[in-house]
Amino acid sequence: MKVVKFGGSSLADGAQFEKVINIITSDEQRRVVVPSAPGKRFKGDIKVTDLLITFADKTIAGADLSEIKKQIIERYTAILDYFEITDAPFVKTLTETLDQLARVHYPTFDYLYAAFTGHGEYLNAQLLTTVLNHLGYPAEFVRPDEIGIVVDGTPRAAVINPFCYPQMNNYKVSADKITVVPGFCAFDHDGAMVTFSRGGSDITGAILARGLQADLYENFTDVSAIYTVNPTIVPSPVEIQTMSFREMRELSYAGFSVFHDEAILPVIETNVKINVKNTNDPTAPGTMIVPTSAVDTQTITPITGIATDARFAAIYIHRYLLNKEVGFTLKVLQILAKHGVSYEHMPSGIDDMTIIFDKSLVTQAQIDQVCSEIEQTVHPNEISLIPEFALMMVVGEGMHSNPNTPTKILSALSQAEIGVSMINMGASEISLMLGIDTRKIDEATQIVYEQFFA
Repeated sequence: MKVVKFGGSSLADGAQFEKVINIITSDEQRRVVVPSAPGKRFKGDIKVTDLLITFADKTIAGADLSEIKKQIIERYTAILDYFEITDAPFVKTLTETLDQLARVHYPTFDYLYAAFTGHGEYLNAQLLTTVLNHLGYPAEFVRPDEIGIVVDGTPRAAVINPFCYPQMNNYKVSADKITVVPGFCAFDHDGAMVTFSRGGSDITGAILARGLQADLYENFTDVSAIYTVNPTIVPSPVEIQTMSFREMRELSYAGFSVFHDEAILPVIETNVKINVKNTNDPTAPGTMIVPTSAVDTQTITPITGIATDARFAAIYIHRYLLNKEVGFTLKVLQILAKHGVSYEHMPSGIDDMTIIFDKSLVTQAQIDQVCSEIEQTVHPNEISLIPEFALMMVVGEGMHSNPNTPTKILSALSQAEIGVSMINMGASEISLMLGIDTRKIDEATQIVYEQFFA
C-alpha cells in the first residue's frame, strides 16, 4: 500500500486535479491520498492558504469579509466547474464553513489562524473526494483524528504524539475506496483544529506512511527530482537519484524547499522509503529517499547536494578570558530563552562567541532586548549584531570517506577571494557548514558545484 501526497501546485486548478486523479487511479496501490490546499495557478497568483490568512486578518480587524470569502469560494468552485459538477453538496458545505470560521470564538489568535489556514487542506480534501466519486472512483474523506492522529505542541506548530502510532496501526484502510485525508491540519485533545508548521502536508503524509505501515510514501511536487543545488542559482543542475534520510534532513534545514525537513522524522524509525516525483511528469523516476543502510556504497560520491539560506543573523560577543568564566554560556542561553529566541549555531573561541539565529522566527524588538540584556548581564568588551548571515551546507554520505573534500571546497573559495566567516564540520560526519557573506553566497554556491559536478 502506498501513501501519496500532492503539493499545492499539483492541485492549483481543475487541469491539475485531472492529472492528480489520473496518477491516483493508475496504481491500485495508491490507497491513501493527502492533498494540500490549492496553490498558485500562475505567476502572481495567490495561494488559497494565503487567502485564508487574509480572511483571518480581516476577521480579527472586524472588516468586511464578503470579497475575500468570494475569492476563496471561487478557487474551489472553479475546480467543480472544470469537471462540470453542478448542485454539489460541497458548495453548501464550503459556504457554511467559511461563515462558521468567522463566528467562532477562539481561545487565542494562534488557534484562530490555525483553524482558518488548516481549512485550506481540509476543504480541498473534501473537494477531491467529491470529484473522485463524481468520476466513478469510490472515495471517502477521513479526518486525521478518525485514523488515530493525535497531536501535542502549539496550535500552529503541532507535533505528533508517538503513542498514537499503535492505534493507527489498527486502522483498516478501505480496499474498495480511496481514502482522502487532509494534510497540514490535525486536532488537539480538545477537538480544536491545529496545524503543523507551514508546509506540513509533507508531515501528515509521513505520519500516515508510518502509522499505516505503508510500503512507500510518494510525494508529488512540481519538479521531476531533487536537484543537487537550487536551479535558480545553477541552471540545469544534476538530479539526485538516491539520497539518505539524514542527507535530506541536513539539506532541507539549510534551504532545500522540495521536502519539509520535519517530514523525514516519522518514517526514519520504520524505514519507509520516500519517492519524490513530479505531478506533471509522473513517469519520471524522481528521487528516492532511503535509510543510510540502503544507499549503494558503490555509487556514493563525496557530495550529494549543496543548500544555501540567507535567513540568518548573528550576535557577536567579545570578552577577554570568556572561556575561563564558568557559567558564561549558560547566562547567555538563559537570556535567549527568556525572550523566546532559539539559536541555530554557537561557534566560540577563547575570547569570542557568535550566536547564529533564524531571523525569520524573531522580531527586531526581541533581538534588541537580547542584545541589551547580554550587555547588562555579562558585560562584554564588544557586542555587535550581524544582520545578514548566509549559511552554505555541503552534504554527502561519501564525505567522511573523502577527507580532501573540505580542502577542495575551501581552496576553490579562496581562489575566488570569497571569505568564510564560520566553519562547522565536527557536528556531522556527512556535512560541512560554511558562513558566507550574503552578497557572495550565490557565487560561492556556483564555485562549489563546479568543483564536484561540472
